[in-house]
Amino acid sequence: MTGQLIGTRRAAWAAALALGLTGGSVIGGGAARADDGIDTLTAQQIVDRSRDALMGVRSLHLSTHGDLDRGNPSMTLELTLDRDGNCNGSVDLGNKQGSVRIVKRGDDVWVKPDADFWKNQVPGGGAAFAAILDGRYMKSSATDPRLRQLVTGCDLDTFQKMVGDNADNDRGTLNKGRKTTLDGASVVPLTRLRDDRKLTMYVAATGRPYPLRITIEDGGAHAVMGFSAFDKPVPTATPPPDRTFDINAMPGRSTPPV
Repeated sequence: MTGQLIGTRRAAWAAALALGLTGGSVIGGGAARADDGIDTLTAQQIVDRSRDALMGVRSLHLSTHGDLDRGNPSMTLELTLDRDGNCNGSVDLGNKQGSVRIVKRGDDVWVKPDADFWKNQVPGGGAAFAAILDGRYMKSSATDPRLRQLVTGCDLDTFQKMVGDNADNDRGTLNKGRKTTLDGASVVPLTRLRDDRKLTMYVAATGRPYPLRITIEDGGAHAVMGFSAFDKPVPTATPPPDRTFDINAMPGRSTPPV
């Protein structure tokens, strides 16, 4: 899709940046253990264990809303992904700019833009592509170079590497708040103030210390990232053949911008 659609990468980058809360520590040092007394630890110990927990999962659901790029619509991402490169979810570009369903299973990828996407992201040619597809998913191989960024965004290994690469991004003041509840779950809030940016991470206070939500406030910009469904499998259902169109069968030299 367009560079904007591949907001999966931008959303993952934003989450990794927010996880600069978790500077220091050993990454991926084995399976995360249950730690019901985590609220008694220091702020740095909590974020260290939280990152290790996130780095140890095999699959998760990532939810993002908002954007730190001032002046751009707030994007929404809902994506379940695993370390085998499977994913299932959607990207909404916001402000009626269009949304896209994404399914990747094994070596195959299916993408289904909506009418607003074709209208706003592919001016002049979107109507023709929409007519050819007639509501069907576009299907191609995961090795298709036109889908390279999308396939990368579907890989939890890539996301976890981004978190690891950001491990030393620990500037600013880190504070621990009082244990509270978030959507019914017991959590410990941790806040880092860095320049004009405020990062808040809510860490599960019972069971494994997963990060459940991260908020980023930067002036008038605001973004929220949620993590859930840890180690639950990505849905295996794929679009049926009668709702699929091979993008390599598109007529002429022009193909959809993927």
